Parts: sequence; structure tokens; C-alpha cells
Amino acid sequence: MCYAEIKFLRFFFRQLKLNKTENYADSFPYLSLCGPERNFIRCDDLPIVFTHLLKERGDDVLSYGHVGPHLVNKFEPSKLFMDPDTGRVYHPVEKKPLGVGLIRSQLAIELSPRFRFEGEGMTPKSFIWNDKEILLDNSDIAEALKHRIRHPMYLIEDDA
Repeated sequence: MCYAEIKFLRFFFRQLKLNKTENYADSFPYLSLCGPERNFIRCDDLPIVFTHLLKERGDDVLSYGHVGPHLVNKFEPSKLFMDPDTGRVYHPVEKKPLGVGLIRSQLAIELSPRFRFEGEGMTPKSFIWNDKEILLDNSDIAEALKHRIRHPMYLIEDDA
């Protein structure tokens, strides 16, 4: 990826916010401003998708936007949340008001052996990280996900 692409993606994601305008808010819940240009955004789940787990200056960070270390978020293993209905894994986003990002499926699969489950429930209770068992405290994410705005990209109706 060239420098111009990285620069654009960094700018795009840093400008990303909830669409609180009166324009297209029901169809495009997110917005990224670029001068007079308005980039209205909708996605299947959430606009921030963590793609890689990296080590930056000794800290564990989650990368998003496919730009490696140029867009990162501190990794807090205790804040991971696995949705019992979908199996998708989420993590807090430092950038407010977005609040929560989705862990890419491939990365979630790599992390999944570290989850520990108790009883019959589908929600993990702890996570093994750096040889320590960390209790999950993800009530904030669970609450935030209840209020997320989900818009499928395409709605196909069957006339049959």
C-alpha cells in the first residue's frame, strides 16, 4: 500500500463518526467528513473492523483499516465480547462515540482457543493472555451492541 493510500485511510477513519445530520441518517448511520465532501457510510455490522493484533512499543494493539501500525487501538483482553447469537467477537474502540469495533473473523478464529467457557453458556467467561487467565468484563460492550444501528447493505425480497 502506498503512502497516499495510508494517509487517506488514516484521515477517513479519524473523521468517522455517527451521522447525526438530517441527510440519509436512516440509511447511512455513519459519516466521514472530508472538507465539503460528505462520505455517508453503512455496513453490515460496525465500521471499525480490527484486522490484526500487533506489538507496538511493547504494547499489544489491534490494527484496523488494513494499514498495519498506522491505525491502532490498545488491546484490552478483559474487554473482549463474544456475541452468543452470532459468535462474532467485539472489542472497545478508543475513538468515541463509535465505542465498539468488530474483530475480523480470521483474527477471531486465531483468538478463539484462548477463550474459556463455563457451563452450558455460549458466552466465554475468561480469556488466556500472556499465560494468565483474565476474567472478561464486557458489560459495556454488550450494552453498546444492543443499541447499535445495523443496516444490511442489500435487502433482497422474495416475490415467490
